Amino acid sequence: MKIICIGRNYVKHIEELQNERPAEPVVFLKPDSAVLLKQHPFVIPAFSSDIHHEVELLVKISKVGKYIDPKFAHQYYDEIGLGIDFTARDLQQQLKDKGLPWEKAKAFDGSAVIGEFRSKKLFSSPENIIFELKNNGQTVQQGNSGLMLWNIDELIAHVSQFFTLKIGDVIFTGTPEGVAKVMPNDVLEGFLENEKVFRINIK
Repeated sequence: MKIICIGRNYVKHIEELQNERPAEPVVFLKPDSAVLLKQHPFVIPAFSSDIHHEVELLVKISKVGKYIDPKFAHQYYDEIGLGIDFTARDLQQQLKDKGLPWEKAKAFDGSAVIGEFRSKKLFSSPENIIFELKNNGQTVQQGNSGLMLWNIDELIAHVSQFFTLKIGDVIFTGTPEGVAKVMPNDVLEGFLENEKVFRINIK
């Protein structure tokens, strides 16, 4: 199982972090050890004092593919989910300043929350899916897949040029604006089309 993540796919999130708008999708990977185990809390790691939540739509790959044409990309996934890409923002900034890879800030143990998946047939369109993250009952991030710079099919096509996609691989499609620091005792809840698909306690 690969976890393939897309950065800078929403304009307002690019602006809130004062990043440069990319000419093509920003791609990075998380190992399977990054997946937060079901029913487990997220424990803030000792190496960071600024862990941010980033809620994202997820796509689970359903068949093997390589060099996928965008017009056929819809055939390579059947389910859509929601998750969190936890990011050690302080460590990430240090690495970026030195021109170094982000993995220590993005791919550490427990940094990938994968919520429940839903059949894509339940959604009217993959380009009009609403999602939301609440922290302690208050909405902190809201998104709509229609605001992506690159839609799901375009992301699948792009990623497949570099990595063979295999059954069970998960693509994190990028986060909207509103990312923020998490604190001990926070409770994060993710909603996909107003249906709760995960709940995470922060320790």
